Amino acid sequence: QVQLVESGGGLVQAGGSLRLSCAASGSIFSIGAVGWYRQAPGKQRELVATLTSGGSTEYAGSVKGRFTISRDNVKKTWYLQMYSLKPEDTAVYYCYADISQQFSTKGYWGQGTQVTVSS
Repeated sequence: QVQLVESGGGLVQAGGSLRLSCAASGSIFSIGAVGWYRQAPGKQRELVATLTSGGSTEYAGSVKGRFTISRDNVKKTWYLQMYSLKPEDTAVYYCYADISQQFSTKGYWGQGTQVTVSS
């Protein structure tokens, strides 16, 4: 069984920073691409940032230059460092990973962590 556990969300004032973490555990052979998505109230879930196993990154235009995704493969953990937060960044943030077990590869989601940015 694979589990993704997020941490680091909370309440911050506009202009502040937060770092989200996502730790994977369970029977894992390898972790491929990882990412962060977010869903604001009344809106669809959207991509925030992704990071492949080869180091390629992709960011949503709205966060480019303010957010940085990184990973620690030894710890099976990836991060989203968020700077210059804006009220419109308020959302539930979900981590994602393509995880290979012995005979299969599939996508897994974390449970979500709330980020609230006050103006």
